[in-house]
Amino acid sequence: MLKRVCVALALAVACACALAAGDAPRGSLVIIGGGLRVNNAEVWERIVVLAGGKGARIAVLPTAAENPAKEAELTVAALKRYGARAFVVPVAPRLAGKDDVASARKAADDPALADAVRKAGGVFFTGGDQARITASLRRADGSNTAVLDAVWTLYRRGGVIAGTSAGAAVMSATMFYDPPLEVMPVLKNGVVDGKDIAPGLGFIGTDVFVDQHLLARGRFARMLPAMLAKGYTLGLGIDENTAAVVTAAIVGPGRDVSVIGYRGALVLDLAEATTDKTQPRFNVSNARISYVDSGDRFNLASRQYVPGPGKEPVDRRYVEHRAPIFYTDILGNTAVADLLEKLADSDLQRAVGVAFEGPDSATPDRGFEFTFTRVSDSAEYVTNREDAYSVYRIRMDVRPVRVHQPFYTP
Repeated sequence: MLKRVCVALALAVACACALAAGDAPRGSLVIIGGGLRVNNAEVWERIVVLAGGKGARIAVLPTAAENPAKEAELTVAALKRYGARAFVVPVAPRLAGKDDVASARKAADDPALADAVRKAGGVFFTGGDQARITASLRRADGSNTAVLDAVWTLYRRGGVIAGTSAGAAVMSATMFYDPPLEVMPVLKNGVVDGKDIAPGLGFIGTDVFVDQHLLARGRFARMLPAMLAKGYTLGLGIDENTAAVVTAAIVGPGRDVSVIGYRGALVLDLAEATTDKTQPRFNVSNARISYVDSGDRFNLASRQYVPGPGKEPVDRRYVEHRAPIFYTDILGNTAVADLLEKLADSDLQRAVGVAFEGPDSATPDRGFEFTFTRVSDSAEYVTNREDAYSVYRIRMDVRPVRVHQPFYTP
């Protein structure tokens, strides 16, 4: 396992580099929630187009991968299939078959590699362990290596930075670093700087928190403690085999997000959210959660949503769900998106989901109740032909609850 190296100065350095006066990037981000399939032409083709079109040079960094050589080979082949001239940048701790951050960091300061990245039209970060990316591309003192500086130069010039899974996690200034595999421990115990969360590379700016594998792994809830701990009011979580394409990602009114691919993304808005500080357990009130479907757009600056082509407001005369909506595992696979879609296709004002750990956990009786309420600024759209929903700005409240365990038969 990679030896974890937390660099305290990294966030400040990255933000200073990115936000220098008059130096805001003109490029785009393609943030992929993991599990990108080779046949997902929409995502691969968008990366190639943003890198300059057919024949564009795209640098592949397999830095996060457990098997960098194989991951690089597969990614290069996929990009070439869609018309790019992709090449490998051999900066990865696992290239020698064992964790070797020092060698990766040395390679990241190779002038020839940095020059090749600088002259490319795009960069692609593969999946794996995001800690390998930040440890390899920043020096021990937190400053940027030559390759990371080259990535920023490419981005400022107008190139594209794409990343899947771990490559998506590093897009924000704070990333999940080494959190528990399950979501509930994060809700129960919060996050620890340098362990659960750490500085990312900050390509999307300092005000948006990014997470991946969102719907397939029920991770939306773990974003909440991390966002509250670091003062984020906006969170973007992308599902697997899906991408959020962000233009002018750091500053200005042009910070548009387009969702493309298999499914969609979740947006968490905590601008008006509150927490009860007298309550020792995690809680949040008046948050907003949105499901942004493939084809939809969202603006990070204005926080306005635009439904995709063919979407129309839900006609409540013909809704399907009229019975109460209650989910016994809101953290289950796609559960939160399914609940939001049912709420949209109902005559109800609210839906409820709960989350608990199993009987073998330290506190099996303690869990959380998630209440989702349609409010005045909520909006729901549907494409009748595909039965695809867009659900915007549903109020979300989370409170700690207890359930009697062990269960018994009366």
